[in-house]
Amino acid sequence: MDAASIVLFSAIPVFVLLLALEVLAFRFAPDEDMVGYSRRDSRTSISMGAGFLVIESGWKVLSVAAMVGIYEATPLRLSSHDWWTWVILFFADDLAYYLYHRTHHEIRILWASHSVHHSSQRYNLSTALRQTWTPFTSLPFWLPLAAIGISPWMILLQQSISLIYQFWLHTERIKKLPRWFEFVMNTPSHHRVHHGSNPQYLDRNYAGILIIWDRMFGTFEAEDERVVYGLTKNLTTYNPVLVAIHEYRGIAADVAKAVRWRDRIRHLTRGPGWSPEAAVAA
Repeated sequence: MDAASIVLFSAIPVFVLLLALEVLAFRFAPDEDMVGYSRRDSRTSISMGAGFLVIESGWKVLSVAAMVGIYEATPLRLSSHDWWTWVILFFADDLAYYLYHRTHHEIRILWASHSVHHSSQRYNLSTALRQTWTPFTSLPFWLPLAAIGISPWMILLQQSISLIYQFWLHTERIKKLPRWFEFVMNTPSHHRVHHGSNPQYLDRNYAGILIIWDRMFGTFEAEDERVVYGLTKNLTTYNPVLVAIHEYRGIAADVAKAVRWRDRIRHLTRGPGWSPEAAVAA
């Protein structure tokens, strides 16, 4: 087992413990301003997380092969023994995540994979486990890191660290943190905005670990009004398979009814809300 997998799987007991503590907090110290837990919803999220681990373990073989191929082809090398290589990796990985995350909101065929994570109308630590079963579109965003000479095992390790960091962001129990921390780092408050279906919260706060990318690229939105979680058109099913494929089915239906090939392509490449009718109205 590689270092990245060891780090990720070692974190699972901590995830379970924190999730259990949050459930107990809602049971013994309920808060009417929070949506809390639902057994069916949490069961779906946990099932999605388990499925993701199985699929990702197989997909990782191809991901590693692609990274190794790029790494061996480049003459560049950044040594793992140099501290500044790890600094470059940290910022490069976090920027890659921002770009990956943003494009997966702005291009519908990519959104079909990522929308799974936004499909819950709850916001708690179990929501963090609601992961896609089609993770195949993420790889291109990290290949440039191998191209500049960063070893694939280092990239995978940093990806695991980023994923672990993002787990604790999925909670309503933590309000605002100190201003300096909120200014630089991604926090539960910032990520609650990202999961909101409120008009002013849509497509905001794509950060992984650092919120600075959103501030730099104009996609930051502070938490203000109460967040309404979920999709703009919420699902009515808790079936993990249907949750995993719901947006692909929607795309297929829209492509099938489109009259022009140009519109069929745009259903794939434009944003999730695009339609010929909406384009004309705009």
